Amino acid sequence: MRKYENDTEVDSETILHRLESMISIYSDRRVLSIMFLGFSSGLPLALTFGTLTVWLAELGVSKTTIGLFAMAGTPYTLKFLWAPMIDRLPLPFICRKLGQRRGWAITTQIALIFSIIGLGITDPLNETFLTAVFALLVSFCSASQDIVIDAYRVEILKERQYGAGAAMLVLGYRVGMLVSGAGALYFATFFGWSQTYLIMALFMCIGIFTVLINPEPERQQSVEAAERERKIAEYFNKKQYSGLIGSEIIKSLYDAIISPFAEFMSRRGWIVILLFILLFKFGDALAGVMSNPFFVELGFTKIEIGNISKAFGLVSTIVGGFVGGVIVSRMGIMKSLFVCGILQMVSNLMFVVQAAAGHDLQVLTITIAIENFSGGMGTAAFVAYLSSLCNVAYTATQYALLSSFMAFGRTLLSSSGGWLADNMEWATFFIVTTVAAVPGLLMLLFMTRYFVQSEKRY
Repeated sequence: MRKYENDTEVDSETILHRLESMISIYSDRRVLSIMFLGFSSGLPLALTFGTLTVWLAELGVSKTTIGLFAMAGTPYTLKFLWAPMIDRLPLPFICRKLGQRRGWAITTQIALIFSIIGLGITDPLNETFLTAVFALLVSFCSASQDIVIDAYRVEILKERQYGAGAAMLVLGYRVGMLVSGAGALYFATFFGWSQTYLIMALFMCIGIFTVLINPEPERQQSVEAAERERKIAEYFNKKQYSGLIGSEIIKSLYDAIISPFAEFMSRRGWIVILLFILLFKFGDALAGVMSNPFFVELGFTKIEIGNISKAFGLVSTIVGGFVGGVIVSRMGIMKSLFVCGILQMVSNLMFVVQAAAGHDLQVLTITIAIENFSGGMGTAAFVAYLSSLCNVAYTATQYALLSSFMAFGRTLLSSSGGWLADNMEWATFFIVTTVAAVPGLLMLLFMTRYFVQSEKRY
């Protein structure tokens, strides 16, 4: 009996220790700060997409014009083009006072405040072009803020905190989208659209305050980057080039633009890494793009889909992100990717169960909960992996490049989902999406077996 009691005591102590360990990961001030920066990052998104389209439709703007407003999101996919400038170019005065990351963060956030206010005071019905210009400006400033926040997150956190940081980023981002989505519609009902956009602009002060109370991260120069830049400096300092007009400008542009890409392509297996980034979320994206049409065809109403997605979907994604963060901190990034990737793949089979169950709200709840939970875990591990790939000398540029490549790949590959769904039964389609996740997992096994990836590059 005593032995049983002792074993129970040991088990209780072990459980308490593990709970304390989990809590400590998320109670770190730096990790908590990422949540508020995630909020600041997610807030502007709906203001140029979902919320704006409701405003346009309410005023009677044509559907064709509303559809064209989707082009306002272009800066999010092209942000890697100006990421080198944000990475290396110091802004006068503000970067000298606050540092490179904090200076750019404050600048983009202030620009966002004014551009959101500007968007709110336009008349979309009679000044459609001006509204489109401000929507594009909001997207540009928001994408620029994302570049800084991603770099700041990678540089301020330790390796073991990457998963937790990714989870907090997802939490803050989702809350920000909720405030500017459902929250903005609520405010617009009582206060009007211009006042609503003013309120949304004031919410951006949360991000500014977060940046101001946190330190500038210490940027460490990698050995490889320092050596590469030394060679370039020697090349331009040769007698025949010294004093030439534009030689310093060319050198600076090489360091800022060419070096980040050259450094990445100098790594062993860089093509395999890009293929893995392209394929890891393939099955998930393929299923996700057709999930709502699938639910509608089964007879679920928009209210039923919306309520369950918002309630169980949002909570499941956030919880999954937190669990994924803990797994990354305990197992490391590569093992976590494999575990979360398998769960992400298997979760697609719940759509097969849903297809068999038909219009069943209980099964729909379970399907959305499991799919979003595993998706949240996969996202936390994947964002941690992308963070680990960044060389600290080029964090902003390389993360912007990798995340843009990921987004482009998901959009391109998932576009075939509609054709596949048109040519097969729903159950077969979702089995295919499950199989589509296999190449990414095989690529991960290949990477783990044949070359070791450093989880942080100095």
